[in-house]
This record gives sequence, structure tokens and C-alpha cells, in this order.
Amino acid sequence: MEDLDTRFMLQAIHLAKKAWYSTDPNPRVGCVITQNNKIIGQGFHIQAGGPHAEVHAINAAKDAGYDLEGSSAYVTLEPCSHHGKTPPCCDALIKHKIKRVIIAMSDPNPLVSGQGIQRLKEAGIDIKVGVLEQEAKNLNPEFIYKMIHSRPFLRCKMGMSLDGRTAMASGESQWITSTEARLDVQRLRAQSSAILTGIGTVLADNPSMNVREETYISLADNKIRQPERLILDSQLRIPLDAKILASPELATIFTTSQQLFNDKSIQLRDKGVRIISLNEVESALDLKQLMEELSSMPLNSILIESGKTLAGSFLEEGFINELIIYMAPKILGNEARGLFDLPNLQFLKDAPQLKIKDIRQVGVDIRLTAKLK
Repeated sequence: MEDLDTRFMLQAIHLAKKAWYSTDPNPRVGCVITQNNKIIGQGFHIQAGGPHAEVHAINAAKDAGYDLEGSSAYVTLEPCSHHGKTPPCCDALIKHKIKRVIIAMSDPNPLVSGQGIQRLKEAGIDIKVGVLEQEAKNLNPEFIYKMIHSRPFLRCKMGMSLDGRTAMASGESQWITSTEARLDVQRLRAQSSAILTGIGTVLADNPSMNVREETYISLADNKIRQPERLILDSQLRIPLDAKILASPELATIFTTSQQLFNDKSIQLRDKGVRIISLNEVESALDLKQLMEELSSMPLNSILIESGKTLAGSFLEEGFINELIIYMAPKILGNEARGLFDLPNLQFLKDAPQLKIKDIRQVGVDIRLTAKLK
């Protein structure tokens, strides 16, 4: 039985991965239903607001003509027991008289957190928890982090030369890294709830900060959700025709209260842009207050794509969980711009401590993934 449980849970995990870029802010979940050690139905959660994995698997089995009474269900995450946008999955499993439910991991969401397991047990269903638990956790690290810490997981992406430079002194930076590295960034964007940048980057590069349409097919079978765009702009200098505002319903600008009701803010709101005011601290937006705002939003993970000043501020505050740095085989010289601006760092003992998690080659570049200790 142990080998069969592992085999069927591996299939459920494989199914969950199919929606890697589409489920946010919901977790990625796969489900397999078996009868007499044979798969009779399977499915995965595709997107928030849609049916959960258990419902897809149940419907697949029913469509194939199977009676589910006495069958077993393998689920990568504890079935939900509360009413959200969809009914509780526990109810569906109980209704169809599933005999045994094998769960990879309990749900860290306080709305579930053991209640689904308890409800299934009370219905007389045999429960087993912990089959391939770590593999299931690897499906949803950002979701788990948000549920446990009540704040989004912050990942900072930077591209640099071999001598640690991000742009020439003139500001020229396209392109330091390779085509392959830029496609890898598209994957990072696609799996993120939001992308955060500063007005300096917007004015210098006029970026779209989206997932390119032409990369959809190469990334996933399902339609990819576009990440939110978060812009820090204390003086509201953003042009109304900035590319980052091309989908204004996805854009949020953080500014000061003085900018909330001027003509520019009214024009931006008319376009559909959300504007939130923050306090100023030493002529910059208050990042602690920003984190409180971000934590209240339905965001599991945020990708920071910015210049050295904003990236340095987040690093200095200790808000960054993970750094991903693409290192190109180029030398830009002393006058080129550096990676992080850390003006308050004076002593080596105070330097941010990192743990290298992964090193790999992407095209001609090296990608370093480091965790902040």
C-alpha cells in the first residue's frame, strides 16, 4: 500500500504543477481518485474562483461512468472545509462516499488548518496525512509563507555584469543579460502575484512589467494570470501613457497624501489605476507602512524589479526573502552603476548575510539564488 500511495500522490503532484502559473493567489493542488488500485479520475485546480482539484477529479470519474463509493482520493493539500468562492471540497468527498483520503500536507490557511481533516474523520472517512509532504510543500512555498507569516514573500531580481554592475554610467542597460535569462525572468513574473518597481525605473526604461504574450505557450498550457503592477511614486511623476499602465486595472501606485487629489491622481483613477497614500520618511515612502498595505492585499509573492536605491532600501529593511541575480560574462568598468545602494552600511559585520540556495547556467549567464538569513 505504501508504494501505491506514493505512486498515486506523485501523480497528484504532477497534476498540480500543470497550473504553476495560473492559480495565484490560491495554492496549486492536484487530486487523483482510485478504485481497486486504478486511477478512475484526476484533476487539478486551474485558477482562483474555479473548481478545486477534488471537484475536477470527481467530475472526471463520474463522466467516465464510475460510481465513486468506496474509492480513495489522493490530494496534495488538505481539502477545504469552508465556503469561499466555491463550496467546501470536504462536502463533495463525503457526498460521493469516498472511503479513504490520503493527504500530502495539512493546509496552513487558518480557515482550514486541520478542520478539513477533522470533518472527513467525523464522516467516517479513513485519513492518512504526510505522504510526500515535502514535495507537496515545494508546490506552494509562497502561499505557505503568506499563511504562516501574514505577509507576502518578497523576491528581488537583479541583472549584473561580472564586476557587479547593472548599467553603464549613462543608464544604458539593454541588454546586459542573455535572451535565455530574460525568458527565465518571464517565468519569475508569471509565478508572482505582483511586480514592484520604483518611479525611477519607470521613467528611465518605460517597462511594461508584464508577462509577454509570446511566452504563454512556452510557459504553460493554461492561461497565465498577469501579475499586479505596484509602483512607488511619491511625487506622482508617472506619465499617463506609461507602458506599465497599459492594463490600469492591474496597477497600484503608492504615493503621499499630498498627491491624492490633484489633477494627475484624478486622471489616473479615471483610467482605473488604484492609488494608495503612504507616509514619507526622510524624503522616501515609508517601506514599513508599505509592507502593512501589501500584507493586507491578496498577494502571496512579490517580485521586485527596480534600481539600486529601492532594492537597497528593501534589503536594508530586511524585507527581502530571496535574491535572484543573473550574472552576465561582461565587464562594465568602474563608472558603471552598482547593484545595491546601501549608504548606511559601514562595517563588514553589519553586511546582510546570505545563503546560496542554487547556482545554474541560463544561456551564457549564471543565475544565483540566495536566501537572506
